[in-house]
Amino acid sequence: MTGVARNFFTLAILFALGGMALGLHMSISHDYLQRPVHAHAMAAGWLMSAVFAFFYHLVPKAGTSRMAKVHFWMHALTGIGLMVGLFFLLGGNEDFEPLVAVASLGFYGAMVLFAFIALGALYRS
Repeated sequence: MTGVARNFFTLAILFALGGMALGLHMSISHDYLQRPVHAHAMAAGWLMSAVFAFFYHLVPKAGTSRMAKVHFWMHALTGIGLMVGLFFLLGGNEDFEPLVAVASLGFYGAMVLFAFIALGALYRS
């Protein structure tokens, strides 16, 4: 695995480790306030990043485009921003609501970008 595929799989592993650590912390402390952050880290972070990694690995030509690199950075930065913002927002700091809103829109935008990349690659072949 190389290039964008490797970057996405590395990111997937980091999201999984963070999400699982948060899950363990919640279980040990019996404080489940951060369940939504855990769920987002595991589903939106680990699973989506891994799916992107395998797509770019299976369709290597799609991973060589500049748009694939933009997709990676857009997904990574907005995903991390979403997890951090949501963690603090759920912790009671309402000042993080704009970060969560902007990161959510950016995260959705990254998925839209992936849809164009993936569908374009699949229907061109």
